Amino acid sequence: MEREFRPVSALFAAQSRRSFLAKTIAGAATVAGVASLGMPEFAFAASGLPVLGHDISTLQQEESIGKTFSDGGTVVPLEKILANRGTTYIRERLWVNPPIAFNNLSHVLAMATRIKAAGLKLLLDFHYSDFWADPGTQTTPSAWQGQSLSTLSTTLYNYTYSVISSLVAQGTPPAMVQTGNEVTDGMLWPTGQIYVGSTQNWTSFATLMKSAISAVRAASPSTRVMIHIDRGGDNGGAEYFYDHILAQGVSFDVIGLSYYPWWHGPLANLQTNLNALSPRYGKDIVVVETAYPWTLANGDSTTNDVTTSSQLLSGYPASAAGQLAYIKEVISIIKATPNGHGLGVVYWEPAWIPGVGWESGQGDQWDNMTLFNYSGQSLSSIACYQ
Repeated sequence: MEREFRPVSALFAAQSRRSFLAKTIAGAATVAGVASLGMPEFAFAASGLPVLGHDISTLQQEESIGKTFSDGGTVVPLEKILANRGTTYIRERLWVNPPIAFNNLSHVLAMATRIKAAGLKLLLDFHYSDFWADPGTQTTPSAWQGQSLSTLSTTLYNYTYSVISSLVAQGTPPAMVQTGNEVTDGMLWPTGQIYVGSTQNWTSFATLMKSAISAVRAASPSTRVMIHIDRGGDNGGAEYFYDHILAQGVSFDVIGLSYYPWWHGPLANLQTNLNALSPRYGKDIVVVETAYPWTLANGDSTTNDVTTSSQLLSGYPASAAGQLAYIKEVISIIKATPNGHGLGVVYWEPAWIPGVGWESGQGDQWDNMTLFNYSGQSLSSIACYQ
Protein backbone atom coordinates (compact mmCIF):
# COMPACT_ATOMS: atom_id res chain seq x y z
CA MET A 1 0.00 0.00 0.00
CA GLU A 2 1.40 3.38 -1.00
CA ARG A 3 2.09 5.94 1.66
CA GLU A 4 0.24 9.21 1.49
CA PHE A 5 2.52 11.74 -0.19
CA ARG A 6 1.16 15.18 -0.86
CA PRO A 7 2.85 17.46 -3.40
CA VAL A 8 5.99 19.20 -2.23
CA SER A 9 4.60 22.49 -3.48
CA ALA A 10 1.85 22.21 -0.85
CA LEU A 11 3.84 20.72 2.02
CA PHE A 12 7.17 22.46 1.75
CA ALA A 13 6.66 25.74 -0.09
CA ALA A 14 8.27 27.47 2.87
CA GLN A 15 11.37 25.35 2.42
CA SER A 16 12.26 26.44 -1.09
CA ARG A 17 15.78 27.72 -1.57
CA ARG A 18 14.32 30.94 -2.91
CA SER A 19 12.38 31.52 0.31
CA PHE A 20 15.03 30.54 2.78
CA LEU A 21 17.75 32.46 1.01
CA ALA A 22 15.64 35.49 -0.24
CA LYS A 23 17.46 32.36 0.87
CA THR A 24 40.61 29.23 17.08
CA ILE A 25 41.47 26.15 15.89
CA ALA A 26 40.28 22.59 16.55
CA GLY A 27 41.47 22.43 20.15
CA ALA A 28 39.02 25.14 21.17
CA ALA A 29 36.14 22.65 21.08
CA THR A 30 37.13 19.60 23.09
CA VAL A 31 34.95 16.73 24.15
CA ALA A 32 35.05 18.10 27.67
CA GLY A 33 33.93 21.50 26.40
CA VAL A 34 31.02 19.96 24.60
CA ALA A 35 30.05 17.92 27.64
CA SER A 36 30.05 21.08 29.74
CA LEU A 37 27.39 22.48 27.41
CA GLY A 38 25.21 19.46 28.07
CA MET A 39 25.70 17.99 24.59
CA PRO A 40 26.31 14.32 23.75
CA GLU A 41 29.86 13.07 24.07
CA PHE A 42 31.56 11.29 21.17
CA ALA A 43 35.05 10.82 19.83
CA PHE A 44 36.36 13.84 17.93
CA ALA A 45 38.33 11.74 15.47
CA ALA A 46 38.62 11.68 11.69
CA SER A 47 35.41 10.18 10.36
CA GLY A 48 36.88 7.94 7.70
CA LEU A 49 33.98 8.69 5.34
CA PRO A 50 35.00 9.07 1.68
CA VAL A 51 32.80 12.13 1.08
CA LEU A 52 33.53 14.98 3.47
CA GLY A 53 32.42 17.96 1.47
CA HIS A 54 31.61 21.64 1.44
CA ASP A 55 29.50 23.59 -1.03
CA ILE A 56 31.42 26.82 -1.69
CA SER A 57 29.49 27.96 -4.74
CA THR A 58 29.38 31.57 -3.53
CA LEU A 59 33.16 31.81 -3.08
CA GLN A 60 33.94 33.55 -6.37
CA GLN A 61 31.29 36.15 -5.63
CA GLU A 62 32.81 36.78 -2.20
CA GLU A 63 36.29 37.05 -3.70
CA SER A 64 35.06 39.52 -6.32
CA ILE A 65 34.30 42.06 -3.57
CA GLY A 66 37.61 41.47 -1.81
CA LYS A 67 36.59 38.97 0.86
CA THR A 68 39.30 36.63 2.12
CA PHE A 69 39.38 33.69 4.53
CA SER A 70 41.88 32.79 7.20
CA ASP A 71 42.64 29.85 9.48
CA GLY A 72 44.82 30.33 12.53
CA GLY A 73 45.41 33.94 11.49
CA THR A 74 46.81 33.08 8.06
CA VAL A 75 44.95 34.12 4.92
CA VAL A 76 44.80 31.16 2.53
CA PRO A 77 42.59 30.33 -0.47
CA LEU A 78 39.41 28.83 0.94
CA GLU A 79 39.70 25.50 -0.84
CA LYS A 80 43.17 25.01 0.68
CA ILE A 81 41.90 25.80 4.18
CA LEU A 82 39.21 23.18 3.71
CA ALA A 83 41.63 20.61 2.27
CA ASN A 84 43.94 21.11 5.24
CA ARG A 85 40.97 20.51 7.53
CA GLY A 86 40.06 17.08 6.20
CA THR A 87 37.74 17.95 3.31
CA THR A 88 37.71 15.55 0.35
CA TYR A 89 34.97 16.99 -1.92
CA ILE A 90 33.89 20.44 -3.05
CA ARG A 91 30.37 20.91 -4.39
CA GLU A 92 29.68 23.55 -7.03
CA ARG A 93 26.29 24.57 -8.41
CA LEU A 94 25.81 25.33 -12.08
CA TRP A 95 23.12 27.55 -13.56
CA VAL A 96 22.45 27.61 -17.31
CA ASN A 97 22.28 31.36 -18.02
CA PRO A 98 22.23 33.07 -14.63
CA PRO A 99 21.18 36.70 -14.06
CA ILE A 100 24.46 37.28 -12.21
CA ALA A 101 27.99 36.76 -13.50
CA PHE A 102 28.62 33.72 -11.31
CA ASN A 103 27.82 30.00 -11.15
CA ASN A 104 27.94 29.70 -14.91
CA LEU A 105 30.08 27.25 -16.87
CA SER A 106 33.18 29.45 -17.05
CA HIS A 107 33.15 29.87 -13.30
CA VAL A 108 32.64 26.16 -12.67
CA LEU A 109 35.55 25.36 -14.99
CA ALA A 110 37.77 27.80 -13.08
CA MET A 111 36.72 26.36 -9.73
CA ALA A 112 37.26 22.81 -10.96
CA THR A 113 40.89 23.69 -11.69
CA ARG A 114 41.34 25.14 -8.22
CA ILE A 115 39.63 22.14 -6.61
CA LYS A 116 41.94 19.71 -8.38
CA ALA A 117 45.01 21.79 -7.47
CA ALA A 118 43.98 21.57 -3.81
CA GLY A 119 43.83 17.77 -4.06
CA LEU A 120 40.05 17.65 -3.78
CA LYS A 121 37.28 16.02 -5.81
CA LEU A 122 34.47 17.83 -7.59
CA LEU A 123 30.77 17.22 -6.98
CA LEU A 124 28.91 19.10 -9.71
CA ASP A 125 25.37 20.21 -8.90
CA PHE A 126 23.33 20.83 -12.06
CA HIS A 127 20.37 23.08 -11.26
CA TYR A 128 19.00 22.89 -14.82
CA SER A 129 17.66 26.41 -14.41
CA ASP A 130 18.94 29.93 -14.93
CA PHE A 131 18.77 30.56 -11.19
CA TRP A 132 17.85 28.74 -7.96
CA ALA A 133 16.25 25.31 -8.29
CA ASP A 134 14.75 23.57 -5.25
CA PRO A 135 11.59 21.66 -4.24
CA GLY A 136 9.42 24.74 -4.78
CA THR A 137 11.15 26.22 -7.84
CA GLN A 138 12.34 24.33 -10.92
CA THR A 139 12.06 26.92 -13.66
CA THR A 140 13.07 25.78 -17.14
CA PRO A 141 15.94 27.91 -18.53
CA SER A 142 14.54 30.72 -20.64
CA ALA A 143 16.28 29.48 -23.79
CA TRP A 144 14.69 26.03 -23.39
CA GLN A 145 11.12 27.06 -22.67
CA GLY A 146 8.26 25.98 -24.92
CA GLN A 147 9.99 22.81 -26.11
CA SER A 148 8.18 19.48 -26.40
CA LEU A 149 9.23 16.65 -24.08
CA SER A 150 11.23 15.02 -26.87
CA THR A 151 13.02 18.24 -27.84
CA LEU A 152 13.65 19.22 -24.22
CA SER A 153 15.10 15.78 -23.54
CA THR A 154 17.54 16.24 -26.42
CA THR A 155 18.41 19.77 -25.29
CA LEU A 156 19.07 18.49 -21.78
CA TYR A 157 21.27 15.67 -23.07
CA ASN A 158 23.34 17.97 -25.28
CA TYR A 159 23.79 20.58 -22.55
CA THR A 160 24.79 18.02 -19.92
CA TYR A 161 27.15 16.24 -22.30
CA SER A 162 28.79 19.55 -23.31
CA VAL A 163 29.36 20.61 -19.68
CA ILE A 164 30.86 17.30 -18.61
CA SER A 165 32.96 17.10 -21.77
CA SER A 166 34.35 20.57 -21.06
CA LEU A 167 35.39 19.48 -17.59
CA VAL A 168 36.95 16.29 -18.94
CA ALA A 169 38.81 18.22 -21.64
CA GLN A 170 40.59 20.42 -19.07
CA GLY A 171 41.53 17.41 -16.97
CA THR A 172 39.00 17.97 -14.19
CA PRO A 173 36.23 15.39 -14.64
CA PRO A 174 33.75 15.47 -11.76
CA ALA A 175 33.92 12.53 -9.39
CA MET A 176 30.18 12.84 -8.82
CA VAL A 177 27.31 14.68 -10.49
CA GLN A 178 23.85 15.63 -9.33
CA THR A 179 21.46 15.55 -12.27
CA GLY A 180 19.22 18.19 -10.75
CA ASN A 181 18.99 19.91 -7.39
CA GLU A 182 16.35 18.81 -4.85
CA VAL A 183 14.16 17.28 -7.55
CA THR A 184 11.48 16.04 -5.13
CA ASP A 185 8.79 17.56 -7.36
CA GLY A 186 10.60 16.98 -10.64
CA MET A 187 12.58 19.46 -12.72
CA LEU A 188 12.25 21.64 -15.82
CA TRP A 189 8.71 22.71 -15.00
CA PRO A 190 6.07 22.39 -16.32
CA THR A 191 7.20 19.54 -18.59
CA GLY A 192 9.06 17.60 -15.91
CA GLN A 193 6.92 18.51 -12.91
CA ILE A 194 5.69 15.45 -11.03
CA TYR A 195 2.71 16.83 -9.11
CA VAL A 196 0.24 18.71 -11.30
CA GLY A 197 -3.09 19.33 -9.60
CA SER A 198 -4.42 15.94 -8.52
CA THR A 199 -2.25 13.99 -10.99
CA GLN A 200 1.31 12.69 -10.85
CA ASN A 201 3.54 12.79 -13.91
CA TRP A 202 6.44 10.41 -13.24
CA THR A 203 6.93 9.38 -16.87
CA SER A 204 7.99 12.79 -18.22
CA PHE A 205 10.24 13.45 -15.25
CA ALA A 206 11.88 10.03 -15.66
CA THR A 207 12.39 10.65 -19.38
CA LEU A 208 14.29 13.85 -18.64
CA MET A 209 16.27 12.29 -15.79
CA LYS A 210 17.32 9.35 -17.97
CA SER A 211 18.49 11.78 -20.65
CA ALA A 212 20.65 13.73 -18.21
CA ILE A 213 22.14 10.58 -16.68
CA SER A 214 22.91 9.11 -20.11
CA ALA A 215 24.80 12.27 -21.03
CA VAL A 216 26.92 12.17 -17.88
CA ARG A 217 27.83 8.53 -18.43
CA ALA A 218 28.62 9.06 -22.11
CA ALA A 219 30.92 12.00 -21.39
CA SER A 220 32.61 10.59 -18.27
CA PRO A 221 31.92 6.89 -17.55
CA SER A 222 33.74 6.93 -14.22
CA THR A 223 31.60 9.75 -12.78
CA ARG A 224 29.01 8.62 -10.23
CA VAL A 225 25.46 9.93 -10.62
CA MET A 226 23.43 11.19 -7.67
CA ILE A 227 19.70 11.93 -7.56
CA HIS A 228 19.06 14.51 -4.86
CA ILE A 229 15.86 15.25 -2.94
CA ASP A 230 15.13 17.21 0.23
CA ARG A 231 13.67 14.42 2.40
CA GLY A 232 16.47 13.80 4.89
CA GLY A 233 14.06 13.41 7.81
CA ASP A 234 11.12 11.92 5.92
CA ASN A 235 11.52 8.21 5.23
CA GLY A 236 8.03 7.79 3.81
CA GLY A 237 8.54 10.62 1.36
CA ALA A 238 12.02 9.46 0.39
CA GLU A 239 10.89 5.90 -0.29
CA TYR A 240 7.86 7.10 -2.24
CA PHE A 241 10.13 9.13 -4.53
CA TYR A 242 12.85 6.53 -5.09
CA ASP A 243 10.36 3.68 -5.49
CA HIS A 244 8.67 5.59 -8.29
CA ILE A 245 11.77 6.57 -10.24
CA LEU A 246 13.18 3.05 -9.99
CA ALA A 247 9.86 1.71 -11.24
CA GLN A 248 10.33 4.02 -14.24
CA GLY A 249 13.69 2.41 -14.98
CA VAL A 250 15.89 5.31 -13.87
CA SER A 251 19.40 3.99 -13.17
CA PHE A 252 21.62 5.96 -10.79
CA ASP A 253 24.39 5.40 -8.26
CA VAL A 254 23.91 7.56 -5.17
CA ILE A 255 20.98 8.80 -3.09
CA GLY A 256 21.40 12.45 -2.10
CA LEU A 257 19.41 13.98 0.77
CA SER A 258 19.11 17.45 2.25
CA TYR A 259 18.74 17.52 6.02
CA TYR A 260 18.15 20.73 7.99
CA PRO A 261 16.73 19.99 11.45
CA TRP A 262 14.51 23.10 11.71
CA TRP A 263 12.66 21.84 8.60
CA HIS A 264 13.24 18.09 8.60
CA GLY A 265 12.94 17.21 12.28
CA PRO A 266 15.26 15.73 14.93
CA LEU A 267 18.42 13.76 14.23
CA ALA A 268 16.52 10.56 15.01
CA ASN A 269 14.48 11.15 11.84
CA LEU A 270 17.64 11.24 9.76
CA GLN A 271 18.91 8.06 11.38
CA THR A 272 15.60 6.27 10.82
CA ASN A 273 15.64 7.30 7.17
CA LEU A 274 19.20 6.11 6.48
CA ASN A 275 18.57 2.85 8.32
CA ALA A 276 15.60 2.14 6.05
CA LEU A 277 16.92 3.42 2.71
CA SER A 278 20.18 1.47 2.73
CA PRO A 279 18.77 -2.08 2.81
CA ARG A 280 15.78 -1.13 0.66
CA TYR A 281 17.84 0.12 -2.30
CA GLY A 282 21.40 -1.10 -1.73
CA LYS A 283 22.76 2.28 -2.79
CA ASP A 284 25.28 4.64 -1.26
CA ILE A 285 23.81 7.69 0.47
CA VAL A 286 25.17 11.21 0.94
CA VAL A 287 23.64 13.88 3.15
CA VAL A 288 24.49 16.37 0.45
CA GLU A 289 23.19 19.45 2.25
CA THR A 290 23.18 20.29 5.93
CA ALA A 291 24.14 23.21 8.19
CA TYR A 292 23.75 24.57 11.71
CA PRO A 293 24.08 28.05 13.25
CA TRP A 294 27.05 29.24 15.27
CA THR A 295 25.11 32.29 16.49
CA LEU A 296 21.58 33.67 16.46
CA ALA A 297 22.94 37.14 15.71
CA ASN A 298 22.73 38.68 12.24
CA GLY A 299 25.66 39.89 10.15
CA ASP A 300 23.72 42.18 7.80
CA SER A 301 20.34 43.86 7.36
CA THR A 302 18.63 40.75 5.94
CA THR A 303 16.93 38.50 8.50
CA ASN A 304 18.59 35.12 8.89
CA ASP A 305 16.71 31.90 8.40
CA VAL A 306 17.35 30.56 11.89
CA THR A 307 16.83 33.29 14.46
CA THR A 308 15.42 31.73 17.65
CA SER A 309 16.44 29.03 20.10
CA SER A 310 13.15 27.23 19.42
CA GLN A 311 14.52 26.29 15.97
CA LEU A 312 17.55 24.55 17.49
CA LEU A 313 18.03 20.94 18.49
CA SER A 314 18.00 20.27 22.21
CA GLY A 315 21.56 20.07 23.51
CA TYR A 316 23.06 21.82 20.48
CA PRO A 317 23.30 25.56 21.16
CA ALA A 318 23.93 28.20 18.53
CA SER A 319 27.66 28.37 19.12
CA ALA A 320 30.79 27.15 17.35
CA ALA A 321 30.97 24.24 19.82
CA GLY A 322 27.30 23.42 19.27
CA GLN A 323 27.77 23.62 15.52
CA LEU A 324 30.78 21.31 15.69
CA ALA A 325 28.90 18.84 17.88
CA TYR A 326 25.98 18.82 15.42
CA ILE A 327 28.18 18.07 12.41
CA LYS A 328 30.03 15.34 14.29
CA GLU A 329 26.75 13.73 15.27
CA VAL A 330 25.50 13.80 11.66
CA ILE A 331 28.75 12.08 10.68
CA SER A 332 28.23 9.49 13.41
CA ILE A 333 24.74 8.74 12.12
CA ILE A 334 25.98 8.41 8.55
CA LYS A 335 28.76 6.06 9.61
CA ALA A 336 26.17 3.82 11.27
CA THR A 337 24.18 3.42 8.02
CA PRO A 338 23.58 -0.31 7.41
CA ASN A 339 25.82 -2.19 4.98
CA GLY A 340 28.36 0.60 4.84
CA HIS A 341 26.22 2.67 2.46
CA GLY A 342 26.68 5.92 4.39
CA LEU A 343 29.06 7.61 1.96
CA GLY A 344 29.38 11.02 3.55
CA VAL A 345 28.16 14.56 4.10
CA VAL A 346 28.40 17.96 2.39
CA TYR A 347 28.10 21.14 4.45
CA TRP A 348 26.17 23.81 2.62
CA GLU A 349 27.90 27.17 2.10
CA PRO A 350 30.32 27.32 5.06
CA ALA A 351 31.82 30.56 3.72
CA TRP A 352 28.78 32.66 2.79
CA ILE A 353 29.79 35.58 4.99
CA PRO A 354 28.04 38.97 4.80
CA GLY A 355 28.58 41.03 1.66
CA VAL A 356 27.03 38.80 -0.98
CA GLY A 357 23.26 38.44 -1.27
CA TRP A 358 21.20 35.52 -2.56
CA GLU A 359 20.21 37.75 -5.48
CA SER A 360 20.94 41.30 -6.62
CA GLY A 361 19.86 43.84 -4.03
CA GLN A 362 19.32 41.25 -1.29
CA GLY A 363 21.37 40.29 1.73
CA ASP A 364 22.52 36.97 3.12
CA GLN A 365 20.23 34.85 5.29
CA TRP A 366 22.96 32.25 5.84
CA ASP A 367 25.69 34.28 7.57
CA ASN A 368 25.10 32.59 10.95
CA MET A 369 25.48 29.09 9.43
CA THR A 370 29.05 29.53 8.22
CA LEU A 371 32.23 27.98 9.63
CA PHE A 372 33.84 31.43 9.53
CA ASN A 373 32.96 34.61 11.40
CA TYR A 374 31.74 37.72 9.61
CA SER A 375 35.34 38.74 8.88
CA GLY A 376 36.24 35.40 7.29
CA GLN A 377 38.22 34.03 10.24
CA SER A 378 37.71 30.32 10.88
CA LEU A 379 35.66 29.18 13.84
CA SER A 380 36.55 26.15 15.93
CA SER A 381 33.88 24.25 13.98
CA ILE A 382 36.21 24.28 10.96
CA ALA A 383 37.60 21.09 12.57
CA CYS A 384 34.37 19.22 11.80
CA TYR A 385 36.08 16.71 9.45
CA GLN A 386 39.17 16.12 11.59
